[in-house]
Amino acid sequence: MTLMTRLALVTALTLGAAQITAAQDRTFTIAGSAPTAEVPDPRAGYNGWLSNQSGVTETLMGIDYDLSLVPRLASGIEQAAPTLWRVTLREGLVFHDGTAVTAQHVVDAIDPIMDETHPGHNKRIANLLDLASLATDGDRVVVFETNSPNAAFPWSLSEPGLAVLGPASEDYPINATGPYVFRDAIPDQLYRVEANANYRLGTPGFDEVRVVGIPDPGAAALAFEAGEVDMVINYPETDFARIQETGALGFAAPTARLYFYTMNAASGPMTNPLIRRAVAAAIDRQGIVDAALSGVGGVPAGTVFPARMGWAADIDPVYDPALAEELLAEAGAVKEGGIWMLDGAPLEIDIVTYSSRAALPPTAELTQAFLQAIGVTANVRVGEYGASNDAIAAGTADMFLQAWVTTPQGDPAAVLEALLKSTGGSNAGGYNNAELDKLLTDGRTTFDPEARAAIYDRVQQIIAEEAAMIPVFHVSQTNVARAGLTGYAVHPTETYWLTHETAMTE
Repeated sequence: MTLMTRLALVTALTLGAAQITAAQDRTFTIAGSAPTAEVPDPRAGYNGWLSNQSGVTETLMGIDYDLSLVPRLASGIEQAAPTLWRVTLREGLVFHDGTAVTAQHVVDAIDPIMDETHPGHNKRIANLLDLASLATDGDRVVVFETNSPNAAFPWSLSEPGLAVLGPASEDYPINATGPYVFRDAIPDQLYRVEANANYRLGTPGFDEVRVVGIPDPGAAALAFEAGEVDMVINYPETDFARIQETGALGFAAPTARLYFYTMNAASGPMTNPLIRRAVAAAIDRQGIVDAALSGVGGVPAGTVFPARMGWAADIDPVYDPALAEELLAEAGAVKEGGIWMLDGAPLEIDIVTYSSRAALPPTAELTQAFLQAIGVTANVRVGEYGASNDAIAAGTADMFLQAWVTTPQGDPAAVLEALLKSTGGSNAGGYNNAELDKLLTDGRTTFDPEARAAIYDRVQQIIAEEAAMIPVFHVSQTNVARAGLTGYAVHPTETYWLTHETAMTE
């Protein structure tokens, strides 16, 4: 779809939303994530991120701007036994329809996540919780029993998909507790919410908020300049400085999002750790930050977690083309006429990525250039996320460039397990390391903070030693809004946008 078509779509969405309901005095439009359904169940897939970001749903626990775990709808959490957790609800909580929130509502909201026959089923979240049972103790206490000791469990309760929900109705199809009330959605296009006038912490700053889905970052930037949207989440870094010169507000802050390569460890040349390490050494991460991010908010990554946010092992990124060539030779490759040959044919690496984040395609293309500079043939294909993931899983690609928040719940366990554990749900490359598997299991069952830190340090060392994945850079989120926006800041997990205090001043 062309950029101008995207602009026309945004205009149509804005007008269409106005026809759905009377125009509000204080309306705010965000170019952000698109809904997946007319009523996106917050528990399914990643729907909870959008409902959490737009202020509709809330969770029992939350993550603050220092990546600390804090009570949200809970007043506290207590570990009663190695596998038993008691969560007490705040007093006076009510759903959007005015119903009082009880512990049974929490149980009724979470149970479907584990039920494979329910539309709210979510295998990813079910694995995070690993529940043996879920019960109540009176109206305000929820009792969680896990199958095994789980040090990450309290952090898991901040997962946006674990929204506290009440019974749905025609008027309140997503009956939650946040400062905004879900009203309607157009799949892949528009998510519309209205102010919850009875919100416990105060009156929200907008009467209505519209989130429009514009997957192309360049189109979102054009929509902002055309006045079709008031804010853009993930504004293109290459235009971030210029747009602020027009009077727009720029919001840039470090996040836990990592741009990295998943390796096809099951077939092709990347099954050899020496070749994976050679590729890692050939990539000039600082050069990519300077070029793909225009020097805005990018830090070359030596490991999975950003140092400033904790959990990061002391591993610096290595850029050493000479070392890369030594490793290729050690792997059995031979350089002929400036081209590395492996088993009698040119060593060829296929890279796949997607375009919904502006920095992904240029990062892949720069990686291609760095590899070709040392004599390795590389190809780049840009498509959709799902197609790229499928290509790695099917063995038709060797490297998959993607961007993930590595501590979405503030804890290191979930993402490492998903991406690199042999049974991980997002281990599309088929990486398998018995020591790493055991360490990841130990990391969940170890409660001493220093011992846990040592475990995850060792995990990161293995990742570096084997180039199980290749971290490229940690990124700041760059967002742009109309002048006058207050009560907003970039959150390090990217899962929070609006609070009741977010507003536009005159």
